[in-house]
Amino acid sequence: MTTLVLDHPELLARTAIEASMAVKGEASTETSIGRPHRLRFHYGFNQHRLNDEDQDLLRQHAHWLKHNPGACLHIHGHADVFGVGEYNEFLSRLRASSAAKLMIFEGARENQILTSGWGSARPLARPEDHAANRRLELEYLNVDMARAL
Repeated sequence: MTTLVLDHPELLARTAIEASMAVKGEASTETSIGRPHRLRFHYGFNQHRLNDEDQDLLRQHAHWLKHNPGACLHIHGHADVFGVGEYNEFLSRLRASSAAKLMIFEGARENQILTSGWGSARPLARPEDHAANRRLELEYLNVDMARAL
C-alpha cells in the first residue's frame, strides 16, 4: 500500500476539497489547465507594454487565477538604470499596473493581485545588462503571505 503525504498547504487544501466533493458526488470546479510556468517577461527600452506573445502568456495566468480564486499573485515591475530614478520608479509601476489591468480584464479578481514597482533598485543582472533588468516578474503567494502584505 502506498501512502501519499502532502506537505504543501495549498495542495492539502485542494485535495481535501476534491475529496469532499467526490464523497458528495459533486464535480470539481478546478479546470484541467495548469498554471503557466513562465514568470518573467522583458521589455524594450522605455516600454510598458509587452509584445503579443507575452500578453497571451499573461492571459493564461489570468485564466488560471480566475479558476483558482484562492491564489494570489504579486507582480513586480523593474527598470534599468537609464534615466532619472523617479522616472524609472514610475515606469516600473506602470509596467506592473498594465499587466495587472490586462489580467483583471481577462477575469482575474482584483483582490488576487498585488503590484510593486521597484525602479532600478533590484537588478536581475549587472546594472550594465540593461535589457535583462527591464522586466516584469510574477510571484505566486499563498493566502497567508498575501494577507501579511
